[in-house]
Amino acid sequence: MESNAPPEDHAEELGLRYQELIGATQELEPVRTAVAHPCDTTSLVGALEAQVKGLIEPILVGPKAKIAAAAEQAGRSLERVEIVEAPHSHAAAEKCVELVRAGRAEALMKGKLHTDELMDAVVDSARGLRTERRMSHVFALDVPNYHKALFITDAAINIYPDLDDKLDIVQNAIDLVSALGVETPKVAVLSAVETVYPKIASTVDAAALCKMADRGQITGGLLDGPLAFDNAISKKAAKTKGIVSDVAGDADILVAPDLEAGNMIAKQLIYLADAQSAGIVLGARVPIVLTSRADGTPSRLASCALAQLFSRRQRKALP
Repeated sequence: MESNAPPEDHAEELGLRYQELIGATQELEPVRTAVAHPCDTTSLVGALEAQVKGLIEPILVGPKAKIAAAAEQAGRSLERVEIVEAPHSHAAAEKCVELVRAGRAEALMKGKLHTDELMDAVVDSARGLRTERRMSHVFALDVPNYHKALFITDAAINIYPDLDDKLDIVQNAIDLVSALGVETPKVAVLSAVETVYPKIASTVDAAALCKMADRGQITGGLLDGPLAFDNAISKKAAKTKGIVSDVAGDADILVAPDLEAGNMIAKQLIYLADAQSAGIVLGARVPIVLTSRADGTPSRLASCALAQLFSRRQRKALP
C-alpha cells in the first residue's frame, strides 16, 4: 500500500493501489465469511467475486428464495456456495454472529441491510462479538491526488467518541495499516487548528493521544496532533504554517474528532476527488466488511481484501 513517490507527486493511476491490495492477498487462504442478507445483485455479486478472487469463502445467510432470485438476475451460479436459511435481515444478522461464535466464520460481511441492524447483533452484550477493544470503522481510500493510501477513522460507528474511545479507534487503525505492510503508520489527529486550544475539545484530545503514544498506551504508530486537514495531507501547507513534523503532509491515517467530521471528509474525497473507498470494522472478535449499499464491486473486493489481510497477518497478534 505504500508508494515511493514524493509527497507532492500526484501522478497516480486510479485504482492502482486497490489492485496492489488485492494482489497482496495471493498467498493467503480465503477467509470464511458470513454474508448477512445478500438479497440484491450488488451485495451478492460482490461476495461471489470476492470468492473468485480467493479473498473469502462466503456463507450466504438469508432467505434462500431471495438469494436465489438475486443470483438468477445477476446470471450467477450458487452451486459451490453454502447458503444458511434466515427468514429476514434481522435474523440473518443474528445468524451470522452465531456462525462466528460457533467457529464456522472468521469474518462478517454486510449485505442488503442497514448498518445498525447488523451492528446491533454484533454488540449484543450476551450473544454478540464484543472484546475489550472498542469497535471502530476505518475507511481505506485510494485518492488519485494523494501519494499513498489514506485511511480515515471513525466515520461510521462512534458518533461522539471520548478520549478512551479515541485510544481504541487509533489503535485499531494502526493495527490495520500495519497488517497491510506499513511498518510505522503515520497518524494525524485532526482538529480545526494546529495548536492546543481548550475551547476546542478535539485539540486537547489530540494532544493527550500523542502523549499516550509517547507513554506506550498506543503502540505501533507515529502520532502528531492537533493537525488541521490541510497540513495533515500537504507538506506545503505544513511548511507555510511553520509546522515541523514527520507526520504532517505524509499521514497514513486521519483520525477525525467525531463521526460527522470523518464521514464528511471521506465522502467529500469519494465524490469530489474521485477516491475509491473500502471499509472495515475492527475491535470485534472478527473483522467486519462494512460497505455502503451504494458501493460497487471494486469497493467490496477491496474491503474483503482488508479483512483477509488483517485476519491472516495481524489478528492473531492482538490481545
